Amino acid sequence: MRMRISDIKPGAEHITLVAKVIEMGQVRQVETRFGPARVATAIIEDETGRINLKLWRDQIDQAEVGHVIRLENAFAAEFRGVKEISIGRTGRITALSTVGEH
Repeated sequence: MRMRISDIKPGAEHITLVAKVIEMGQVRQVETRFGPARVATAIIEDETGRINLKLWRDQIDQAEVGHVIRLENAFAAEFRGVKEISIGRTGRITALSTVGEH
């Protein structure tokens, strides 16, 4: 079932969402228990609101400013008091269109 950003609550899982990438944060290199990884935070929006989208490794290259993307099997959390969503290993990002496409 497709959700809207305004309906997302921390702890929600199996989220399917279509939203536009409106901002991409700086890519950082971090150390994880699995080794070094790239991470970035994008801001996405739909008609109901905005939310931070945490992107890891190759996910960063799948979300560009202006793209409308579909997230599948995402999950929601709260980090430092800010609601965000992430895509786990079983999730997927698909670019549906870019600015100017219909």
